[in-house]
Amino acid sequence: MTAPPDPRWISTFLEAQAAEAGAARNTILSYGRDLNAFLGFTSAKGLRLETLTRADIEAWLIRCEAEGLAKATRARRLSAVRQLYRFAYEEGWRADNPALRISGPGKAQRLPKTLAIEEVEALLEAARDHGRNPTEQIRNRCLMELLYATGMRVSELVSLPVAAARGNPAMLLIRGKGNKERMVPLTAPAREALAAWLSTRDAQEEEARLARRAAPSRFLFPGSGREGHLTRQGFFLLLKDIAVAAGIAPARVTPHVLRHAFATHLLQGGADLRAIQMLLGHADLSTTEIYTHVLDERLKSLVLDHHPLAKAAPRGE
Repeated sequence: MTAPPDPRWISTFLEAQAAEAGAARNTILSYGRDLNAFLGFTSAKGLRLETLTRADIEAWLIRCEAEGLAKATRARRLSAVRQLYRFAYEEGWRADNPALRISGPGKAQRLPKTLAIEEVEALLEAARDHGRNPTEQIRNRCLMELLYATGMRVSELVSLPVAAARGNPAMLLIRGKGNKERMVPLTAPAREALAAWLSTRDAQEEEARLARRAAPSRFLFPGSGREGHLTRQGFFLLLKDIAVAAGIAPARVTPHVLRHAFATHLLQGGADLRAIQMLLGHADLSTTEIYTHVLDERLKSLVLDHHPLAKAAPRGE
């Protein structure tokens, strides 16, 4: 995929953060400030985001330190650039992430947010009855079942071709960012929800065809907008409504959190880390390894919360 002009990198990245990761407004503004500062540096040096190197980013960090910026500020700026280049790699704008292995000024690693299995089950149950009519309810259930069953990115889910879902597939072919393909197995509930949605969707399309209202859509989840399918923003808002219906704070539920839940729950169930890497479409195993830290934290909390000796007062008190 051809990389867009440098300023468009930042605006597209910020739009995706708001839609996919559910980043708060203040987080988006912070990303914008940090990345625009970085863009100012690269522009002044005659560098392009598509071709700059690790050495160029390190030179920028040295400049930040020389300007007297605090360690936390420099760590935040480097994190923003890392996220930008990870997004650029996934979009196919770069073949690498030049910021990936740069040692920052030191900051604790933030573990991905996730949900308990019971919370995901509540979301799936709430999706069954969520919608203005039976058609929307069937579609919403299918969206949620597919997202949790496959760990897809929301962009992959909403743009899924209908052809990939034909024939009651046991596995789904997903074309990820950078046009990389991977096969992901479907659970029985996901296959059932998919079959129900296909039947409803096709019946609607046939009605529209006979009435000459619209041409058939090539997407599994058609939309009326320019893209032709349900948008990332549309699904993000839908997910918030489903969270409210499930009795879960909507701030805790985003498409990316469900992707994290998919990986974490697989790991809890004993899945191999490399298998999870393949299912998620991660290019580097180190990206997937973060979920082992999530599991470690959960196990530690489990012991501290439930082990009888953890609650016992020390002797002599």
